[in-house]
Amino acid sequence: MTVGPGESRAATGRQSDASVTKLNAGRDTVVPPGADEHPSGRSKAATGPVSLFSGMPIGEIAERSGLKRIDVLAWRDYDDPEAGGSELHAHRVITAWSEAGLDVSMTTSSVPGGRRVIRRDGYRVIRRAGRYSVFPRSILSGAVGRIGTGDGVVEIWNGMPFFSPLWSRSPQITFLHHVHAEMWKMVLPRGLAELGHALEHRVAPPFYRRSRIVTLSHSSKEEIVDRLHLPAERITVTPPGVEPRFTPGGERSPVPLVVAVGRLVPVKQFPLLIEALVRLRMTVPDLQAVIAGEGYERDALEALVRGHGAESWITLPGFVDDDALVDLYRRAWVVASSSLREGWGMTVTEAGACGTPSVVTRIGGHEDAVLDGKSGILVDGTDDMVRALERVLRDDMLRRRLGVGALEHAGGLTWDATARGALAALGSEALARPV
Repeated sequence: MTVGPGESRAATGRQSDASVTKLNAGRDTVVPPGADEHPSGRSKAATGPVSLFSGMPIGEIAERSGLKRIDVLAWRDYDDPEAGGSELHAHRVITAWSEAGLDVSMTTSSVPGGRRVIRRDGYRVIRRAGRYSVFPRSILSGAVGRIGTGDGVVEIWNGMPFFSPLWSRSPQITFLHHVHAEMWKMVLPRGLAELGHALEHRVAPPFYRRSRIVTLSHSSKEEIVDRLHLPAERITVTPPGVEPRFTPGGERSPVPLVVAVGRLVPVKQFPLLIEALVRLRMTVPDLQAVIAGEGYERDALEALVRGHGAESWITLPGFVDDDALVDLYRRAWVVASSSLREGWGMTVTEAGACGTPSVVTRIGGHEDAVLDGKSGILVDGTDDMVRALERVLRDDMLRRRLGVGALEHAGGLTWDATARGALAALGSEALARPV
């Protein structure tokens, strides 16, 4: 399965450090300043146990909770050719833990042409098996005590679970960025898709009801509760960070420019975005668009663009490096996403940190990454997207106001806060264990 908090990594490659956020005192959630209220007006504060670690640095959280050695289980490694937002999130979090002195090891699947064991930015990576055999092999290794014996265990549930609550004897948390739901049907044949859906929705959840789940957004939390029926009080929300290189600067494109960034895979629904852009150009004749990223749908998307005769104004440059991505966000008039599923929408807040607003689908994750009407616009369907994009492109005052709101919203997100929030969740589980 393909997942992620918004997979700009597939378009851009490695990323670096971040800005400033707050640990919401007295609650088990991390939220950006000024975002304590859900756009709907409902409180976004978590309802779980009071955090014992509010405002503490990573090293102090680890010391107070007795965490020295942490084992992480992940489907894909950060060096995997298909790595996306989920892998970037894991890399940023455990790099911060390692820099604070924790001994972190990640068990994951093999990388084509890569070594079996490597050390990256202070943590160790053990690539145990193939893309899918990593699940049964890791479960078996955990059951016999070969892995998962550290002071804490972190499972990254990326569609297919490792069932760590079943075999881990250590304090344990699970990163679950979003529910895959319809994604199974988009990437697997019918029988396997039904099996994956049943595993995610019916088989696995009972084993995780007592686990501490860590997710990226309040809208994703609501979806996890509604679809997987996991208890809300066991779910901690810790938003992702934004890299410091994403800042305002340069000059906007002299003509209207819509930019989209992400892996070229079915869940991103780029055909719908292309349809919207083609319709939009009927009323915005000088429109230009860039869809940056790589993926196995590239040939089909290029054929779709050719079929519309749009090769001269819709470009698919493929992978773009860090500097080119920053420049792209800064030149864009608006960033768009037609994605069906996101845990957050990192491309949205990356663009926001450059002062660029967004028009995105109204889905879990996007509902937190975008403050509707303040940092961008949430849309329902292709017709709505066409109208919203036209409105933003034609109204200079609206575009500037949304850009300021996007910059403010993104300014409160850091990887340090993400790492602290995740470790606080694990530390709370460690302290709750009987001595």
